[in-house]
Amino acid sequence: MLFTVGAVSQYLGAATAFELFEELGPPTVALLRVAGAGAVLVLVRRSWRRRWSRAELVWTAAFGAALASMNLFFYLAIERVPLGNSVAIEFLGPIAVAALGTRTLRSGAALVLAIGGVVALAGFAPPEAQLGALFSLIAGALWAGYIILGHRVARAGMAVDGLGVGMLIGALVISPAGIADGGGGMSAAVGTPLLLAGGVAAGVLSNVIPYGIDQLVMQRLARARFALLQALLPVTATLIGLVWLHQVLSLREVAGIAAVIAAIVINRESDPTPGDVVG
Repeated sequence: MLFTVGAVSQYLGAATAFELFEELGPPTVALLRVAGAGAVLVLVRRSWRRRWSRAELVWTAAFGAALASMNLFFYLAIERVPLGNSVAIEFLGPIAVAALGTRTLRSGAALVLAIGGVVALAGFAPPEAQLGALFSLIAGALWAGYIILGHRVARAGMAVDGLGVGMLIGALVISPAGIADGGGGMSAAVGTPLLLAGGVAAGVLSNVIPYGIDQLVMQRLARARFALLQALLPVTATLIGLVWLHQVLSLREVAGIAAVIAAIVINRESDPTPGDVVG
């Protein structure tokens, strides 16, 4: 149930952000999303009262940089390809984490199947969509980093505090792209409260709710199983893209997404215990 709530919230937030691209541009929306979500969490949690060790700040900063960069490349991707396609391609990152965590024949076959799905989605697409697919792959690699670093932050007890502070640090990392966006997005956002509120709303829907849920779950699950449970995300993204953004997919695209989902299903039972997972 928590994953369902998080998945729906995450891609409603993505659809909200997509509607802002024409006015603000993806980099500016990504910056507003991360900075707004981080500010909300830090204020609610009063994270400044926590005593932070140097090691905790280093891991939190790395986690936040991966998270913010993942958001940036995801937005650059969904500007060019349908929401469901981008999420399915991006999902190659978590599947790779699961395969490395389990190292079984089943997980290896799942990774091969997922790669086949990505090829079906991106291999025959026009150049603009192929660029979007490349951005999705970069986001997927950063997603893998988010899972690995997020588990370290969660298991160290920083959890939601680490998420909020990490997002503020991550916002600083991607701020050059967000501020220097050629469309003048940041000046438009500052001058239009409704657009600014839309960016913050995208952050609450896409970061505060689902990533907060992630931190609660990461404390209780092995990294590989957490990666596999996110099988809900490609389905949810595809449905929201269809209903909200009217993105109708071809049979080839549906087959590619189905291959990624099948890869997750095949690998659902090959999961180590939490004690078998490194860091």
